[in-house]
Amino acid sequence: MPSVKGKQVSRRKFIRLAAGAAAVGPFFLFPDRALASQKTLKIAKWAHFVPEFDPWFESMAKAWGQQHDTKITVDEIPVEKISAAARAEVKAGKGHDVFMFPWSPAEYYQHVIDHSEIYQMAASKYGSIPQLAYRSTFNLKNKTYFGFADFWAPSPLHFFQDQWAQIGMPLGPVHYGSLRSGGRKLRDQLGIPCGLAFTPTLEGNVTLHTILYAFRAWILDGSGNVLFNKNVFAVQALKYIQALYQDSGTPDQLSWGPGGNVQAMLARKTSCSTNAISLLRAAEKQDPQMASKIWFQPPLIGTNGMGVTALPHVTNCSVVWNFAQNQDGAKQFLADVIDSSRTGYEKSLGCNLPIYPKTLPDFVVRLAKDPQTGPSGKYMALKDALHWTPNLGVPGFATPAYMEVFNSSLVPRMVQSVLKGEHSPEDAAALVAAEIQRIADKWKQIG
Repeated sequence: MPSVKGKQVSRRKFIRLAAGAAAVGPFFLFPDRALASQKTLKIAKWAHFVPEFDPWFESMAKAWGQQHDTKITVDEIPVEKISAAARAEVKAGKGHDVFMFPWSPAEYYQHVIDHSEIYQMAASKYGSIPQLAYRSTFNLKNKTYFGFADFWAPSPLHFFQDQWAQIGMPLGPVHYGSLRSGGRKLRDQLGIPCGLAFTPTLEGNVTLHTILYAFRAWILDGSGNVLFNKNVFAVQALKYIQALYQDSGTPDQLSWGPGGNVQAMLARKTSCSTNAISLLRAAEKQDPQMASKIWFQPPLIGTNGMGVTALPHVTNCSVVWNFAQNQDGAKQFLADVIDSSRTGYEKSLGCNLPIYPKTLPDFVVRLAKDPQTGPSGKYMALKDALHWTPNLGVPGFATPAYMEVFNSSLVPRMVQSVLKGEHSPEDAAALVAAEIQRIADKWKQIG
């Protein structure tokens, strides 16, 4: 006769105990089997610029896993290695369930699920899809969503207020003309160059694509036709960059690696740069007194009728691969991540602006009361950031062709060839226009 805790049990009681255990489920009787059947969710994400964010994200993801009986793994990949890692997974047809990009993953639309269901789940709680997310993740040709966007980071102009005040510009440059004239005075009088990023890095890509757009030297139109170098604007933009570099630059700009523009400003070797506010947050942590002298403002006013505009430093877009092993779990996880947008904003020190404004309704109040170094209200410059931040791919959507141009660093490499004297602005623009046309034709054939 079976026994429980050493006591004899009747046959009737034993049957009753066994039935009760079966009702509870096999987990309690066979823990090894339960663990073996536990779901898994593998997440790959780009390594955030703010060190405090990634540990929180992993903790949040694992807490979600506990609630959903899912084992979570999170792998962080340096931004400069994200594209290669994604291509490797696509080629192998296996890898992570969720892959997070700091930009639109339009090139991978053939290898992902339709993310419409995720947006629908988010919409039930926070409203319709915001424009930045829509234009960054929607495929106009097949009317599906190739990704899901949950936060973004603007690219304001950072500058040392004390340095610019010495040349009569206490509020910094406001347009590209004053950036050049003021930058020339700063280098001539104080020996301090401008610090815009010109290398094939995320910072360089965003900075230079922003300048092209601000000069109307657009890459593609809304239908995917090549606009670059079809008018005088491309050469004008390149000549401006060349003059800016000659008047106020430094040879170091041509060799900076990832984050090089940030490190230069933190060392007070440059007077200004465009970047996510992770630059200022790093300064506040490293040297609060120095940070108090770094101000930032909305982007520079463009030329040829363009207003204040800058492309996003980051548009966080996640994909669920069509070869993912846990697609249902991946979709639910991404839909639920939106619920943590408020905490994500805090843990990123305000760098991650939520795609869905309803998740952070007191955004402007938070900017006004930011507790970090002065002057008071410094961060209010971001209150209208969404109004001056279009999507990568503007004036069209983020298309596979545009994102291939972006990820192949065609624009930074073109600029480098001009600044190093390898090509004239005219020749460099013509060569890149031909390459953009080749890329556009390839994607039109793919369909």
